Amino acid sequence: MTTIIRNVFIGLSNSKFLNSQAKKWGFFLGADKFVAGTTISGVVETVKELNAKGISCTLDNLGEFAVDKQEATEAKAHILEILNAIDNEQLDCHLSVKLTQLGLNLDQQFCIDTMKDILEVAERYDIFVNIDMEHYSYYEMTLDVLDALREQYNNVGTVIQSYLYRAVDDLARLNNVRIRIVKGAYKEDSDVAYQDNQDIDRHFITLAKHRLLGDTFTSIATHDHRIINELKTFVDEHGISTDRFEFQMLYGFRNDMQEKLAREGYPFCTYIPFGRDWFGYFMRRLAERPQNINLMLKDALYTEDNTLKTWPVIAGSAIAATAAVVFWRRKR
Repeated sequence: MTTIIRNVFIGLSNSKFLNSQAKKWGFFLGADKFVAGTTISGVVETVKELNAKGISCTLDNLGEFAVDKQEATEAKAHILEILNAIDNEQLDCHLSVKLTQLGLNLDQQFCIDTMKDILEVAERYDIFVNIDMEHYSYYEMTLDVLDALREQYNNVGTVIQSYLYRAVDDLARLNNVRIRIVKGAYKEDSDVAYQDNQDIDRHFITLAKHRLLGDTFTSIATHDHRIINELKTFVDEHGISTDRFEFQMLYGFRNDMQEKLAREGYPFCTYIPFGRDWFGYFMRRLAERPQNINLMLKDALYTEDNTLKTWPVIAGSAIAATAAVVFWRRKR
């Protein structure tokens, strides 16, 4: 059942129609708990609040699959505004980007040139830029772009997804590159990726321990307290300095644990998505953690004082959800 639910939400995340409509609808179904608004000024205040608690941040200007070079150029301009805001406000914050938002799906060299414009400004401000991994169909292209960029810039890294069989080999390839280790949020075929959560978790731990024994900075991105506790023990047993890694979680997830890790003295970073193009990201978060569906339903059906919303609102939410699922099934 969990697999079916996961596949439904991943399918919804890929719907261009629903993504475009969600920009008109605005936040709904609890998305505002996991997406930090739509404006740079608003997200700056969120970063300041977390920085005050000893938590650093990485910002993701939500969006992917630019339809043309003009849209990719507009996304670049917005990202440059974010870099200016980080510098102007002296935030403890770096940047995360998706290459398909910057034209990788249109023209690889155009994407490289666009990224160079971003990295040039980021380098001037001493800001690190992390390239998020997307669906496996863009995996090799993403690594090729990274290789091209690192010929000129050192302030750029990427992500390793533990559900991929090849992750260990790519870890060796990226030995001197700052990376973030994640489990993976896309639906991949069994010929390239583990399908069982236990296999993915074991692979994650193997990758993290391997990196912790090296000299290159690593972001360990998981909400799983069991994995975190095992890695904390590993760090203590091997005398690993805390300046070689950080724990990382998504905005809106396990906030108490985020603050607890920061209070304990572990470097901690919160990944903060924001922007109007929120729907695909939110659907993938529901796919990753089906228990978040409970939060979504509560937001749709109950007011803040825990009172059942009026029947028209309930009916509208139900109709919207049903239409989304039907639409996804037709597109399969």
